[in-house]
Amino acid sequence: MKTTTLLLSLCFSISALAQNYDFGKVSKEELEEKFNPLDTSANATYLYKNRRAYLKYDQNLGFQLITDIHERIKIYNQDGFDYATSQVELYKSGSDQEKLSSLKANTYNLIDGKIEETKLDKNGIFKTELSKYYNETKFTMPNIKEGSVIEYKYTIASPFYWNVDDFVFQHAIPVRKLEASFETPEYFNFKLNTKGYLMVTPKVEAKSDKITFTSTGYGGIGGAKTSSTSNLDYIKTITSYNLSDIPALKDEPYVNNIGNYRSAIQYELSYTKFPDSPIKYYSTQWEDVVKTIYESSSFGTELDKTGYFESDIDALISSVSEPITRASLIFNFVKTKVKWNNYIGKYTDGGVRKAYKDQVGNVAEINLMLTAMLRYAGLNANPVLVSTRQNGIPLFPTLDGYNYVISGIETEQGVVLLDASNKYSLPNILPSRVLNWEGRIIRKDKSSSTISLYPNQPSKNTIAMMANLDGNGNLEGNYRSVKTNHDAMIYRENYLEIDKTQFLENLENKYKGMEISDYEVKNDYDLSEPITETYKFSLESQADVIGDKLYFSPMLFLKTNENPFKLEKREFPVDFGSPHETSYRIIINLPEGYKIESMPEASALMMPDNLAEFKYYLSGNEKSIQVIVSTKINESIISPMYYDSLKEYFNKFIEKEAEQIILTKI
Repeated sequence: MKTTTLLLSLCFSISALAQNYDFGKVSKEELEEKFNPLDTSANATYLYKNRRAYLKYDQNLGFQLITDIHERIKIYNQDGFDYATSQVELYKSGSDQEKLSSLKANTYNLIDGKIEETKLDKNGIFKTELSKYYNETKFTMPNIKEGSVIEYKYTIASPFYWNVDDFVFQHAIPVRKLEASFETPEYFNFKLNTKGYLMVTPKVEAKSDKITFTSTGYGGIGGAKTSSTSNLDYIKTITSYNLSDIPALKDEPYVNNIGNYRSAIQYELSYTKFPDSPIKYYSTQWEDVVKTIYESSSFGTELDKTGYFESDIDALISSVSEPITRASLIFNFVKTKVKWNNYIGKYTDGGVRKAYKDQVGNVAEINLMLTAMLRYAGLNANPVLVSTRQNGIPLFPTLDGYNYVISGIETEQGVVLLDASNKYSLPNILPSRVLNWEGRIIRKDKSSSTISLYPNQPSKNTIAMMANLDGNGNLEGNYRSVKTNHDAMIYRENYLEIDKTQFLENLENKYKGMEISDYEVKNDYDLSEPITETYKFSLESQADVIGDKLYFSPMLFLKTNENPFKLEKREFPVDFGSPHETSYRIIINLPEGYKIESMPEASALMMPDNLAEFKYYLSGNEKSIQVIVSTKINESIISPMYYDSLKEYFNKFIEKEAEQIILTKI
């Protein structure tokens, strides 16, 4: 087997060396390939990825960031068809915007031994406005089949030369050959940060280049138009990457953002030094980042505005002196007063005054407004910068690393975190999008410190169920669930923001054929109380009938059926979002004419360092069986060093829940 793999790899490497990556030079060998020899599970493979980014000076526009993209993808099966559609987001701010040009794309198929080429036409290109800040160009390749190879090229011109997209080397599918480069004139100093587990070593070289300036005028005989040119010589730095056979990075359960662990290089502008000008620093230390953000007119200045809300807040808290009660009143006031417009960001858009007047705003407008109100009420409140899960983890000082802001009240007992953009959130119960390692609290003196965003208090889900089992293995009964903290918030988001008929349909489908009646939810809008869910249910075939015996799991349809942790090895943490505990109390009334023949034994499991625990207890008599089970995850994040223990813990409690009760006919 090892010899076969070695030969495959050797043949593959020789083939790759001989491959022509010029646009349009797709080979028969690429089209004939049935699977990736180094990853037979791959639905597609990047045969070639090339990205060249460079700063170019335009006499009318100034410096522009130009990015040339060229990609070739092999599609093995229908599951790989998703890669036939590409979306390119183009940032815009005011009149400045990124523009895509020079798009050309082909699909290649092998028909009767000949390569057939199908070009992308205009009907396959779609341009849409995603939001105030982004446009999108989307294109779908034509004539896609199993075995197709697609290829496309385009160029993006951006006036935001300081905003360089990450150079990403690892994707959800393998990459056979990758070439990338970044060219910067000597006037720009970019800081390079690496992330991921794949070792990447760039090649760095310096070359001479020049900027040519053209000036025009009128003079000479008869006032004829004249022109002259002059050159500015400079040194540019070229950082290049050349990689082969990059393995796929596949998503796994309980990962806050798989992109945090994807091999990539981040470039961030540290400072500029133009001829005859002083150095201008952007972000080299966290102090610089904090100072830049806080001094923005769309951030720190907004905290000083109070006139628009003073009379309303005075009326709200005039009879209340206790600080935490004041904070609670203000927090709830903002949540009901200003609706979130679904835009995230750390800077205001139209400003806090406008958001208050219009009763709608982005995350920054809502939470900076909240912070200003809390300060006005005498609390030590400060903004807390956050990077959402989708944005990744800011491991290095960076302006772009934080894309969200919440509010924090510093007390003797610790910091109370608030996010008024989510109407179901509570103090220290933040939306899931915000639970991403650490935030950075910024004080009035512009000092800052990191603060954990993960909750210390566990969420609890307490389930009580009484079920009647008949001799045919069918089940009917009553179900009651009480949820607290994050479990309650997530439930409210799912229940209150969806059509109720659809919600119940989803619930019935979850348990495969369950019929639900008398569905009721209590405290759905009373956030100070746990949320309670009750219903009646009926479900067929919940026990196997074999002769005069019935076999079934004591957990019935509530048992865990599958271990989410399947990989042999895991290199990144397991992120559960918050500590949580689920407890079950189940009473199963026996069918008439049956008695208990055997039941699983009681059991208890515990992970090292009390990271998780499982308790399982059964008792029974001639009429019923009582089941008491609890599962606890005691930490929000579990280090990969405990992965083997976690995987084994799940295996053992799933096996235990699968053990069966045997009833025999009297």
